Formats: sequence, structure tokens, C-alpha cells
Amino acid sequence: MRFGPVRPADAEGALLGHSVKIGTVKLSKGHRLNPDDVAALAEADVTEVIVAVLEPDDLPEDEAASRIAAAIAPDHLRFSRAATGRVNIYATAAGLFVANRAVVDLLNRIDPAITLACLADHVAVEAGDMVATIKIIPLAVQQVLVEQAQALLRADRAFEVKPFTPRRAALVATELPSLKSQVMDKTRAVLTTRLLQSDSRLDSERRVAHTTEAVAAAIVEAASTHDLIIVFGASAVADPDDVIPAAIRRAGGVVEHVGMPVDPGNLLVLGRLGEIPVLGAPGCARSPRENGFDWILDRLLAGEWPSSEDITGFGVGGLLKEIPTRPQPREGIADKRAGPVELVVLAAGRASRMGPEGRHKLLAEFEGMPLVRRSVEAAIGAAPGRVTVVTGHREAEIQAALAGLSANFVSNPDYAGGMASSLIAGLSALDTGAGGMLVMLADMPGITSEHLAELIAAFEVESGRAVVRAVAGGQRGNPVILSKETFHAVRQLVGDVGARHIVERCGLPVIDVELGPAARLDLDTPEAILAAGGILKD
Repeated sequence: MRFGPVRPADAEGALLGHSVKIGTVKLSKGHRLNPDDVAALAEADVTEVIVAVLEPDDLPEDEAASRIAAAIAPDHLRFSRAATGRVNIYATAAGLFVANRAVVDLLNRIDPAITLACLADHVAVEAGDMVATIKIIPLAVQQVLVEQAQALLRADRAFEVKPFTPRRAALVATELPSLKSQVMDKTRAVLTTRLLQSDSRLDSERRVAHTTEAVAAAIVEAASTHDLIIVFGASAVADPDDVIPAAIRRAGGVVEHVGMPVDPGNLLVLGRLGEIPVLGAPGCARSPRENGFDWILDRLLAGEWPSSEDITGFGVGGLLKEIPTRPQPREGIADKRAGPVELVVLAAGRASRMGPEGRHKLLAEFEGMPLVRRSVEAAIGAAPGRVTVVTGHREAEIQAALAGLSANFVSNPDYAGGMASSLIAGLSALDTGAGGMLVMLADMPGITSEHLAELIAAFEVESGRAVVRAVAGGQRGNPVILSKETFHAVRQLVGDVGARHIVERCGLPVIDVELGPAARLDLDTPEAILAAGGILKD
């Protein structure tokens, strides 16, 4: 291929090296110039164009990329049409992307004109994820180079997607007085979510004493009806003969490896009972963030069985992002743990959908109690001494309905401007040491102290480094706990907007806590109040 400037008269059949505009017509880079194009260039007084003139043994970029892509085994992969010398490759199944660095490196060293980029080795992917791209750098490349690339890819796999195989998982969790039941509940929820990507399901959970005998018996029982067993110990594994590895052996199984050079994730146990994997999960696996447990679980679900040599080779790249929930955080993290959650009940709105009669929804009575008092009492029951109520519309009546309750009050004179001003008013009233703000709408009669305590417990499990959101049937609802890290964004809110976009864009993990229908039942109209069993008041 010869690349450079030529006169339009000599450019017929060549490929444009750069886009050219002729009047209202644009000829794109890579366009093969035909006689009409040459005539149009001459008529426009273009004296020179940059082109690539192909030699007999050259292949245009798109054809070269297409031929190379065709040499890749297509199992569980989808290939785009070639364009601008590029073919993108996508997964067609959820699974584990496995790359052969040696083959990829050899291909990229054939010639700088041919490039292959792909994901890192052993990365979990969803169907539709882009996993690799082939790009031809110049506008054409020698056919012999393309043939070398094809031969290499046909001789050995450069990469593949190994689909996940759904499994029926059993959770065995050990109990000690020091481990809160809320933590165990969160563990079950996080594990259930982890298994969803592979269409696996958590079929059972058994909580047993933290003893070798109890764990061994639970493993044997689970093995009769499950094909994956995961053990969460109430206390971390401290030795290859500790409770969990000893229980695997007592159950008749084999312990393949204890420990791994991945942090978080050091304290993992890999064993098996027959052909059934038995995983002793490290404490960090109680968090949804990536940790060493994911690396082993994904391999098992994709049909691989990591050897001790594999596991001991995880050290390079094994230092993952810090997970603040670890009982012994790394140096410099301990002083960053979050302060307590403070609750803000929003009761300042105008209730504009209540109709021309001007009735206030928060003064409607449920079981003889004003709705706003019912909500604030629920908040106080969950966090005594840490509740602030934001008032505005009909402020005197709202405060009268709350007489005698141990809550702080903050007035929002700008309540007519929308929810943002109430959020900011509530935030301004928090103690400077607050690690999070639980935002509760005062018109949600189904929310109880127990619901709020569950949200707070989830936030504490994450050490305040997450947003916690109530959901109903998986659909987002309220209340929500905003981490201290989001407070600056809250202060920038304007108008009748809540914190939804902050939740979605803050970059923190979002932990959904299922509260059922109560998380989506708010009362904005007289009809809704009556349907919920309330009695309207003036």
C-alpha cells in the first residue's frame, strides 16, 4: 500500500486517507474513489487528496478485519459487521470471559497494522457485553499478514465465553452471640443477588452453631439436594484446621485450598464433597462489592475448578478496592468509618393534590392518630434522639399534632419551591458527626420502626459507604439512606426534585432492602387516604 498525496486525476480506485467535503457532499475516510468522485473533485478545484493506493496483495481494512474475525471460534460470541476497519465482538450468554494472553500477544506482534484488544482474563460478563475488538490501523493491510493472523486464531483460542451453569445453592451460616441476626439476613440477600447472574438460586439456608460437628452435619444434609454449598462462618477462618475446613473433612469431603492472595478475600476455603463444591466464604463476601470470593465462585459456575496453583497465582491484580465493612480495615481506613444515621421526616409540603377543600393529608387520622404523628413515632422508635422533622405548610398544626414527641423541628420557609429545599433544611439540622441521613416521607403509613431499623442495619453493615434504598417487589421506593459522601450533592439540589438522581449517580453501591408494599404506599389524594383506611380532617 502506498499512502500519500496525489492529484485527483490519479486517484481513481484509491481509498481516501481523510474525509473530503465537496459542496454539500462529504466523502468519508476509506471511501473508494470512483470516476464521478474524481470528476467532482476536479470541478471543485481540489488539487490534491491524501489516498491509499492498494497493491495487488493488499486487503481493504474492512475485509481484513472480517477475515480475521471469521477465524475466531464463534461459540457464545456475536460479531458486528466490519466498519472503519473494526469488528466488535459481544457475548451472547452470561458467563466467564477467559482470555489466552499468549495468543493475543502473538497476534498483536504479527504487525502493528493488526490489533486485537479484549477484556481482562476471567471477567464475568452478561449477554450483550462487548468482550473484544479487532481493529485494522491502516486503510489496507497485506493479505499475507491477515493469513498469519487467521492461522494463529484457528490453531488456538485467543479467548472465549464460558457460559455459567445454573446451580442450586445451599447456605450454611454459623451463629455466635457476637453476630447480629441482621448481618446474617443481609448475607443471605447479598448471596442471593450474587447468584442471579448465573441464573443460580439460593434454595435453602440453615443456621447452625459455630462448631465442626454442626457445620459438618449441615453440609451432609445440603449435599443430598444441592450442587453448591456455601458456608459463612460467624468467625473468620484462622487455620487450615479451623471449624469450616475441619467440618468439610468431617462431612467426608476434601479441602483443596485454604487462603488466597486476594485482598479482600484472603480467608477463603475451597473444598468439595464428591463433585459438589463447598466454599467457605470470607467475611468480605457479606458485601456486594467485588472480592476474592467472586473470583472463585465465577470460575465454579463457569465449569472451571481452580487448582492450588491457580489460586496462588492470583496475587498480581489481587489487591482490590477497599471494602469498608471488613472487621479489620487496612491502615488509614479505620478513622473513616461512618457516624450514626440521623432521620429526617419530610412534613413541609403543600399537599397540592388533596383538592380545593384544602385538607391536609398529614393530619388525616389512622387508628385515631394523625398520619404525621404516626410517621414520626415510627422514626423515633427506630432511632431515639436522632429524628428531625421538617415543617412548612400549615406548620403550627403539624407541630401541634406532634406535641410531646422527642424530635427536633426545623422550619422550611421555602417549602413552596419543592422537595429540594426541605432536603437541604433537614440536612442543615444534622449533627456534624452524622454518617448518613435517612430521608422519610411523612405520608407513608405502612412504614414501621422495624422497617427503618432494617434499613439502618443494612447501612451499618456497609459502614456508611453506600446508599440504602427501600424497595417493594424489586421496585425502588422510600425511605432512603444517603451516605455522608452525598451530602454535598444534596446541598446543590434545586426545585421540586428529590434525591433519586443522586442515588443513581453518586458512584456508591446501592443496597436495596425489600420492605414489601409499604415502601411504595404514599398518600397524595383523598381517595388514596380513604382507601388506606384513613379519616380525612380539615
